[in-house]
Amino acid sequence: MINLLLFPVIIPLLFAAILLFFPKNLLMQRTIAVAGASLTFIAALFLLAKVKTDGVQAVTLGSWDAPFGITMASDLLSVLLVLSASLITLFVVFYSFQTIGVERERSYYYPAVLFLLVGVNGAFTTGDIFNLFVFFEVLLMSSYMLIVHGGEKPQLRESIKYLLVNVISSALFVAAVAFLYSVTGTLNMADLAVKIPQIEQTGILTVIAVMFLVVFGFKAAIFPLYFWLPSSYYAPPIPILALFGALLTKVGVYAIMRTYTLFFTMNTDVTHQLLAAIAILTILAGCVGALAYFDVKKIIIYNIIIAVGVILFGVSQMNEAGIDGAIFYLVHDMLIKAVLFFLVGIVAVIFGTSNLREMGGLIKTYPVLGWTFLIAAFGLAGIPPLSGFPGKLLIIQGGFEGENFWGSLVILATSLLVLLSVVRIFVYAFWGEPVKTIPLSKSAYYQMFIPSLVLVAITVFVGVGAELFMPLISGAGDVLLNPSIYIDAVLKE
Repeated sequence: MINLLLFPVIIPLLFAAILLFFPKNLLMQRTIAVAGASLTFIAALFLLAKVKTDGVQAVTLGSWDAPFGITMASDLLSVLLVLSASLITLFVVFYSFQTIGVERERSYYYPAVLFLLVGVNGAFTTGDIFNLFVFFEVLLMSSYMLIVHGGEKPQLRESIKYLLVNVISSALFVAAVAFLYSVTGTLNMADLAVKIPQIEQTGILTVIAVMFLVVFGFKAAIFPLYFWLPSSYYAPPIPILALFGALLTKVGVYAIMRTYTLFFTMNTDVTHQLLAAIAILTILAGCVGALAYFDVKKIIIYNIIIAVGVILFGVSQMNEAGIDGAIFYLVHDMLIKAVLFFLVGIVAVIFGTSNLREMGGLIKTYPVLGWTFLIAAFGLAGIPPLSGFPGKLLIIQGGFEGENFWGSLVILATSLLVLLSVVRIFVYAFWGEPVKTIPLSKSAYYQMFIPSLVLVAITVFVGVGAELFMPLISGAGDVLLNPSIYIDAVLKE
């Protein structure tokens, strides 16, 4: 019997392969894509229930035992992220029906989306650092196709930069993996957590840890390695941007989170203090971008960078409040970024532009859209009781309990800048003098707005019902803070 934790990887892979056979049949493409994403989400729900009841699940493929075989492991952190990624992909598929365009839908768009989900879910579930690289490559190949999908000139131009950055970071990844293997003799994450504390030369391990921070930092878009992200993400259509913004950088964040809590803990005075400093610089760089632009897409794109900094600051504290806050904020940010891109996509379609200076007065004709956007904006900024608040509060608490209270003060101050950046969209687009808009049929509008509204409702529920989710978040944090739980599950499975 196939272990339950493989289903969120196998299901989208199978459905993506089926979709390749009849690209021109629009109804089949949409139906099978929805079915694939839905079944992946259901499988993730069952996996969550299993992990919650029975603890960390692990399976080693092939006829070798861990640490020699290919290990897949699912703890509460990975299953929460798999669940979030599957849910977001399902909503992106629904949102795409009206927004991506029939030509793109008939050009292998849905298979690329599902292959991307294979890579994302695989990266969250693998228990082997080399297979983390493999799943990174799977999601990157899908993202290469999606970023150029439709072949518009800005997409082709930006895809070259995106491709070069990822080729370089992938080469660095292989080099870092080779160094790690030469020192430890293993690539299994649980085995690394056992062997690294036994090695006396912590200097070389610290260098390798920083190398991995650079590799994953490219993927996560930390300071100063975020330079490629704003223009690359700006190029593709909104559904693809929502998928990228919600998922891709988060895989890099997860990789830093996993490695810096499980086995790169031998010299935290250097590695984790460096991570804290970079996280704060990432927040500040993102704030500058979010306030500098008058383009709705660019403002939300720079808010991706801010959130990466906030989450990694929580990780760097290595205390219960910081880690729990980072996990909660990571799940919140995946959901809220997807919904904000959905909403600004609708606004851009109505006005025929993403330039804030050419917008105004939308509250008169689309009042529900306006207030829904404002709720999502407040959620992003962390206004209580919305979903951004519990995670950010715990991260700030983690900074005050650790050595980096100054970082917590920066996060508090920049929350106001985040709020200012998104409220600016609300003020410019929805208030003021009405400007000419593009007529939009009711069915087209509802096909875009209903997925957005449901996703906003989910984020509100995550915030208001935070007490319901905290046992899951705390359980995920326990595994990160007590690596022995993960090690025992993998090596004794």
